[in-house]
Amino acid sequence: MHTPRRASASPLFTPHKADRRTARATRDRLAAARAQAQHANRPARRRAEHGPDPELVPTYPATGRPGPASARGGRLDLPEHRMTTAVAAGAYPFLAEGGLGARGIYVGQDVHSEAAFCYDPFQLYGQLEGFTNPNAVIAGVIGMGKSALAKSLALRAVAFGYKIYVPCDPKAEWTVLSQALGGQTIALGPGLPGRLNPLDAPTKPAGITARDWSAEVRKRRLLLLGSLARTVLARDLLPMEHTALDVALDDAVTQATAAHVPPLLGDVAAVLASPARLDAASGEPAGRLGQAAEDLAHALRRLVHGDLAGLFDAPSTVSFDPSAPMLTIDLSRLGSAGDDTGLVLAMTCASAWMEAALADPAGGRRWVIYDEAWRVMRHLALLERMQSQWKLSRGLGIANVMIIHRLSDLLSADDAGSRGRALAEGLLSDCSTRIIYRQEADQLTAAGALLGLTGVETQAVSALTKGRGLWKIAGRSFISQHLLHPLERDLFDTDSRMGTNPHESSDSTFFRPDQTGG
Repeated sequence: MHTPRRASASPLFTPHKADRRTARATRDRLAAARAQAQHANRPARRRAEHGPDPELVPTYPATGRPGPASARGGRLDLPEHRMTTAVAAGAYPFLAEGGLGARGIYVGQDVHSEAAFCYDPFQLYGQLEGFTNPNAVIAGVIGMGKSALAKSLALRAVAFGYKIYVPCDPKAEWTVLSQALGGQTIALGPGLPGRLNPLDAPTKPAGITARDWSAEVRKRRLLLLGSLARTVLARDLLPMEHTALDVALDDAVTQATAAHVPPLLGDVAAVLASPARLDAASGEPAGRLGQAAEDLAHALRRLVHGDLAGLFDAPSTVSFDPSAPMLTIDLSRLGSAGDDTGLVLAMTCASAWMEAALADPAGGRRWVIYDEAWRVMRHLALLERMQSQWKLSRGLGIANVMIIHRLSDLLSADDAGSRGRALAEGLLSDCSTRIIYRQEADQLTAAGALLGLTGVETQAVSALTKGRGLWKIAGRSFISQHLLHPLERDLFDTDSRMGTNPHESSDSTFFRPDQTGG
């Protein structure tokens, strides 16, 4: 039986084999593509997990990346930047400052602009924004030139027609300057002929009635007596003590007027020490007011029979000369390093006597300089008098200048939150001009906090050299090098007693007009 032979290629099965071959080839290509993709992404995953491969990171020489992309030696095409002068002054402190102008007293040289630095508080008032008063404070450690700056300003201010008053010269440093200017100096102390009666009535200004002026003089005398009593007693007065002072003053003035002589502190002290006379003058029940005035009588006794006897309880031996360019009161014979009460009492009486000139609206513009002001910061009564004068500076045409060693001296007035501390800080707040010479490292924090110094300014204060100071004027900052004329160096030399060469004072290293100091 013949079996038919199978055909070698059946048309029925050919398409199925071709599909399988195509599918196999497609799978092989897909697997190869997947493997290639995984191999290509392996470095990226490795870099994400372990960082770049050190072998693949390009290295450059120490001079940097070569070629135009290095940004070396080529020209950068950066956009132009514009700013206002106010922004420039904030971005570059001291460098972009335009100065205070050429009008005023020549002080020296602006360290950064190398231009002349001039200052006049009366010129700046009303013209410089934020300059609200003509008062100034000068602070600096010993030997940096703050006293020389104050004396130089006073000497040069006379050429502008200003008058200079120094109500307290505790070291007799201003006497030579006053004599050189043809001014007036009153020296007070044991064995000296000078006498001042603080109860002298100032000359009545024009335009004020006799009755009103009499009431004003009485008010000033009461304020003086109250300040003296509070200074000695170291406390505020009680209501009955105020009444006793009032009655004693009126009785003493009545008796003095009848005798055609000025009233004296000794007259007021005598009434306070006589209970019967005090009670009779007041109309109070016998013994009541006299008993309340016992402490007052003992307080004023120091001015009559104590260490200040004869200085302020006698008629004045000098009269005020309103035409004198300078008036100083030498108190170097009074006070000591341990007890400043006597000096403060004398300063209170002297300043009250000097009010005759300060209260005159026709007296012109004047400078009142409080040297060694740190010595009176602990006495509330004198701080109150100084604050009153600070507040009236604009109306009276007075530029008050306070000289201290450290800004922290203001904090020694009393405890934080007390009235004394508030008065001391108020004096600083009422100074539109703050001149800071070099401060010790432990004082920089306090100085920066009290004056609101920036970090740049605080660093500058710590590095200031002799004769160079930071001037803060109405929110603007300057660093000025004070320059002195050789004749001024001779007048202001305070180191002669320390054995320095009299022909070359210690200040000459920075006060020469032909150099600015280092």
